[in-house]
Amino acid sequence: MDCNITLEGLNPKQMALADIMWGLEEFDAVEAFIRTLPSREQAECRSIIELMKMAIMEQQDDGSLAKARQVLRKYNTKKG
Repeated sequence: MDCNITLEGLNPKQMALADIMWGLEEFDAVEAFIRTLPSREQAECRSIIELMKMAIMEQQDDGSLAKARQVLRKYNTKKG
């Protein structure tokens, strides 16, 4: 898959991890890389992967995701 995504809010260390993982050809290689890291960095990598997945889904969205967010906001009763 050839696409560019933007992940906002990452610190420099997280950006470096994201760049390394994004540059690997296969998910098996990503998993192997993650296993070489300490527990905390492994957790960060897994969070970054989830952010990548969400960014890709938003990029491929046909508008239904935005509509779903509007509906959810309308019915959100959580008070902050």
